[in-house]
Amino acid sequence: QVHLVESGGGLVQPGGSLRLSCAASGRTFSNYAMGWFRQAPGKQREFVASINWGGGSPIFYADSVKGRFTISRDNAKNTLYLQMNSLKPEDTAVYYCAVDERVLRGIPDTDEAAYDYWGQGTQVTVSS
Repeated sequence: QVHLVESGGGLVQPGGSLRLSCAASGRTFSNYAMGWFRQAPGKQREFVASINWGGGSPIFYADSVKGRFTISRDNAKNTLYLQMNSLKPEDTAVYYCAVDERVLRGIPDTDEAAYDYWGQGTQVTVSS
């Protein structure tokens, strides 16, 4: 059974940093693209970042986080990361990791419909 478990969320002041992790178990995802999405209260879930199976290009970011967030992965640990710097109140949301198993070693997608497995999410709150 596949499990994705996010961690690292919490309360942080504006301008602060957090590092989210997504640990996968039950299967190795080293040959598949992965991504991060988020859902703010009262809003639809939106794309944040996605990464190639090998951790190299292409890597995609939402315009709202470009230059502040960095997605990475450690396939040996079956773990996905999201380093978030210069956090803003509008980054407050539940953050989800996901795996796209449609294509072996495929291009990472920005559409949540492309993703097959999802974690339960971790809350990130940016507030003073």
